[in-house]
Amino acid sequence: MYDNRIELNNGVRIPQLGLGTWFIDDADVPAAIKAAADIGYRHFDTAQAYGNEVICCEL
Repeated sequence: MYDNRIELNNGVRIPQLGLGTWFIDDADVPAAIKAAADIGYRHFDTAQAYGNEVICCEL
């Protein structure tokens, strides 16, 4: 798996490659995140503006 990391302004390092969740139907978000985690993803892009932040946090 691609494992480059970037450093944020606060010094925290996060995986550069992440799964974007903006256009995924709410009902499909949990399965998409679980599948991505199974293949090595560790960065999941959610946002209050997407309206799926709560769904992702419930996993």
